[in-house]
Amino acid sequence: MQECIYGPPGTEAYVSSNLICHCLHLLYRHLLLFLKTSKMTFFKHSGPRSYMTSTMTDRFDCFYCRDNLHGKKFVKKDDKHVCTKCFDKICANTCAECRRPIGADSKELHHKNRHWHEDCFRCAKCYAPLASEPFCARDDGKIMCGKCSSREDGNRCQGCYKVVMPGAKNVEYKKKLWHEECFTCFECNQPIRTQSFLAKGDNIYCNACHEKKFAKNCFHCKEPIASGGITYQENPWHKECFVCVTCRKPLSGTRFTNHENTLYCVDCYRTDVAKMCHGCKNPITGFARGTKVLNYEEFSWHENCFTCKKCSLSLANKRFVRTGDNMYCVRCAM
Repeated sequence: MQECIYGPPGTEAYVSSNLICHCLHLLYRHLLLFLKTSKMTFFKHSGPRSYMTSTMTDRFDCFYCRDNLHGKKFVKKDDKHVCTKCFDKICANTCAECRRPIGADSKELHHKNRHWHEDCFRCAKCYAPLASEPFCARDDGKIMCGKCSSREDGNRCQGCYKVVMPGAKNVEYKKKLWHEECFTCFECNQPIRTQSFLAKGDNIYCNACHEKKFAKNCFHCKEPIASGGITYQENPWHKECFVCVTCRKPLSGTRFTNHENTLYCVDCYRTDVAKMCHGCKNPITGFARGTKVLNYEEFSWHENCFTCKKCSLSLANKRFVRTGDNMYCVRCAM
């Protein structure tokens, strides 16, 4: 059976159905052969993840130069196909270190909208590669490894001015930091470590050097006064030295008297030292009646007790007459 396809029988357009089937069969075989021999190759780009490079057999052009990309490496950026030449010239990011473009064939690293070549991403201090290492981005834009960042930004020792590394033995005093071996006495330069210490201004002293250099000596025992102490008549005393010479009773905060540069409590002075008043027969201590002592020949009186035997008027600073053991004013003696 024959069928007219494009014209009446006898014309060139008249084709048999068998011939059509044969042609379709040949076309199908060539298509299979084409698919077997055709390959699509993709290359992984080392830059940002939004980029792709590949070679394709279908014809398509570079977005910028319109060069045919068939069988060539290209970069896909922002849904645009770009040849590597145009990518390096127009689209490539600039390295924050060397200021050169980061080409399609270069591995690119980025951090906070900044980009680097892999080899340029190094510590600004020691130049160690940081592509696969932890790093620290400083406020001034510098990239540093963890060790250099700790040294640069860490707390510095007040003795040697070097960074006190985390975990190192240190001493903290008044919100300042020292290496343990740098926290030394200003006088003898020996490390304080776990010993107690005293400060004088900005300098630190061990107890021995502080006592030797600054401590006052006790007026009684002549030894340095490390802390506390009592001042009497502008002289320093240890609290334990400021006691009654007779009974050893502490005199701090109590009434006492000084006799011939010797300290006595009230009771010991009254019984051991004080003279007896010839008038009232009581000790003249200065704590009770009268504050002044009047002496005449071998006798002593309280000021208020030195009176006329007859009229009881005070004879202090007045002329008087002695008759036996009694005193009389001039008027009563007449």
